[in-house]
Amino acid sequence: MRDSERAATLREQVERLHRLSVQATDNGRPALAARRLRQGLELLGRDPAAGSGEPAGGYDDLLARLLTSLAHAEAEQGNSGLGMELLDEAARRAPRAELALVHAQRGLLHLRLGAGAEALRELDIAAPMLLETDRVELARVLLNRSVLHATTGRVRLARDDARRSAQLAQAHGHHVLAAKALHNDGYCDLLLGDVPAALRVFARVERLYQEVNPGFLPVLALDRARALLAVGLTDEAGRTLDQAIDGFRRQRLMQDYAEGELARAQCALDAGRHAEARDWARRAETHFRRRGSTAWALRATLMRLRSQLAHGSAPGSVARRAGELAARLAELDMRDDAEMARLVSVRALIAAGRVTEATTTAASGQASGATSRGAPLDVRLMRHLTGAELAGAHGQRGLALRKVRSGLVLIHSHRGRLGSLDLLTGVAALGADLAAHGLRAALDGGSTRQVFAWSERCRAQAFRFRPPQAPEDDRTAEALAELRQLAQQMHADEAAGHRRPALRRRCLELEQVIRERGWQLPGVGERLAPASAAAVEAALAADDLALVSLLNVDGGLLALVLVRGRCHLHRLSAYEPVAEAARRLAGDLNAQAGRNLRPALKAVIEASVRRQLGVITDALKAPLRQALSAARGIVLIPTMGLSAVPWGLLPDLRGRPLVVAPSALVWLAARHAGEPYVSDGSSSVLVAGPDLEHAEREVEQLGTVHPKARRLRGERATVSATLEALDGASFAHFAAHGHHERENVLFSRLDLADGPLMAYDLQLLDKAPGHVVLSACDVGQAVVRAGDEQLGFTAALLYLGTPTVISSLTRVPDHVAERVMMAYHRRVADGASPADALAMASLDEPASTFVCFGAG
Repeated sequence: MRDSERAATLREQVERLHRLSVQATDNGRPALAARRLRQGLELLGRDPAAGSGEPAGGYDDLLARLLTSLAHAEAEQGNSGLGMELLDEAARRAPRAELALVHAQRGLLHLRLGAGAEALRELDIAAPMLLETDRVELARVLLNRSVLHATTGRVRLARDDARRSAQLAQAHGHHVLAAKALHNDGYCDLLLGDVPAALRVFARVERLYQEVNPGFLPVLALDRARALLAVGLTDEAGRTLDQAIDGFRRQRLMQDYAEGELARAQCALDAGRHAEARDWARRAETHFRRRGSTAWALRATLMRLRSQLAHGSAPGSVARRAGELAARLAELDMRDDAEMARLVSVRALIAAGRVTEATTTAASGQASGATSRGAPLDVRLMRHLTGAELAGAHGQRGLALRKVRSGLVLIHSHRGRLGSLDLLTGVAALGADLAAHGLRAALDGGSTRQVFAWSERCRAQAFRFRPPQAPEDDRTAEALAELRQLAQQMHADEAAGHRRPALRRRCLELEQVIRERGWQLPGVGERLAPASAAAVEAALAADDLALVSLLNVDGGLLALVLVRGRCHLHRLSAYEPVAEAARRLAGDLNAQAGRNLRPALKAVIEASVRRQLGVITDALKAPLRQALSAARGIVLIPTMGLSAVPWGLLPDLRGRPLVVAPSALVWLAARHAGEPYVSDGSSSVLVAGPDLEHAEREVEQLGTVHPKARRLRGERATVSATLEALDGASFAHFAAHGHHERENVLFSRLDLADGPLMAYDLQLLDKAPGHVVLSACDVGQAVVRAGDEQLGFTAALLYLGTPTVISSLTRVPDHVAERVMMAYHRRVADGASPADALAMASLDEPASTFVCFGAG
């Protein structure tokens, strides 16, 4: 073979190895890319292990290209110093035409290390050099510059570069780069606070990555987790991060691995697990420092200090270190991180009792222009919280409350962009510290009316927004159809005594698909304005009711009583013992409803029921008796775990009309929306579910009370027929098996002939039914999130706008449910209000845990 042929063959082999390395890099496999690049260097006569050796002449362009790519592959695995050395060698050997690639790669390395100014300088040099020579590499440079702009808060510039990169990549058929550019575009939506838009883009990117770039799925998962953290879904974010971190570990993507750890620290901090957050942050900091990512290491240090402050650890020390950190971050032009560190320092100084220093530190930051209007939401919320705490430390309670109010307005505005109930209820967690501070400040002021106003401002705010319409697309419809089919199979298996775990796993996968589609819904605006205490009191007086609103403030249980135009505050007991009694009571009642209990076991359970009811009664005796001494019934607003209490079982409340609502505003809105009950209305519907011994008989008997009601039973009681009948119905009664799904609440369900009717399905209705009775176990339960935000089957009806829902919080024996329901319907048909009818129907039924929700 002639020398020219050998040279051509060698060049072809090396170029092939380089192409394969680029494919491996694009697919998130830097170790594989490095192996292929070293093979190419060996072919050229350079010993990659020794880092020396004079390669064959005439291949400087190839050598520079291999060294440039190897620099990135090594840096991604944590060898940043070696990466920079390789780039220096590449720059020495590269022909002029290859220098742009060296600048581009050096810019990317600086970007990954968090050195923004250096990265921007190198990328800005590379871009014009590539404009006429290599449009695909230009697309890469624009993509990386987009990431840089995004990390420094210049979102418009980030989006411009991402979209230009996508256009170039698509024009040259580079689908991997086009997918990455779209990914960056979605991340810009996230930075602008539009989480549903970001998640819609991420869903498109996921499909593209699965086709052309599966190695980047963990990177996408990391950004999806960041989106979920931005709406308070810490559990979901944590599960997503665990998957991403595992992927980064297997692919040896050490920068991304450490970023995943840092996001895990944020997740733990937001969930209140301060020690766990500190540990994650410390691990991330170690990994960042090991690879020379100074800026990222400082971010991890900041997260560690935030965790320590939240835990209450050595505030004086935290203040000093946070102040020093703020200065270092400012030197690196990391303005938002620097401001967060300064705010942590101010809050730590306040906690340490050094108010004068805190004031000086806060003033110096404002004077230096350290704040920016375009800062991320968490920084802006921290500003308001810090300002409120500083005002409170100076005794300026009014100013403190104004700061908190402004912060909660930010949360409210953020919530307005969300359409999913999941997100609407989750986002309250972002303002939990602000809400708690506002309540404490109101309590310190001594005005019970102000405490009531603040309690309403801080709870169940998701109910103020219009309910979302469920997404109607082929993928969601297919997932729902398969989910119902599998649910039927599981039900048949259980009846036959079989269990197939694979079916349950598939159901969970389908639920997650449907849930994630819901997350992508945009917000549709408010439907309820705040209610004044005066409006609530006028409605209470008209109905001869008192309102008892329970609060958990710093672990203490409080009660506000509005009755006869006056507002009273009761400081009761520690919250947790009462919440524990509520949990034990629910377990006892469920056990008590079981069949064939041995007499000894039955006696033990009954004694425990009396004991738990006694604990709850003793804690709430004062506010309940005050309320009932001046009114015939009660509107009760529970808090957190006390939402699980079947209040009608308390001795003081037995036989008294009782309505339970998530907030006074929800009760008032439901009361205004309620229409007079029409017993013979043809728009009523009675539904009997399968495999329930008394369901058919119950519906037959109710048919005598509601002769014009539509009856769905047997094979006619399908999900589609039920939804059609339920849409806008004046009244609906369900006699069916019910299931509360604590892990995936929107899939709490009623069993119908062809599968489950889920809480999720209710979002398909155009108009809410007016009055719904659920003669089914468990479906009165709810998962209660921060801010007393509720999710569950009954809550879904209330969100939709149904004024009154009757449902049970625990299992109810079939014969008891049948008797209570018949008595209830006869009394309502005779003109009694739902709350009055239920109170009298349950008076002699100690096993009845039915509750009237919404309006009474």
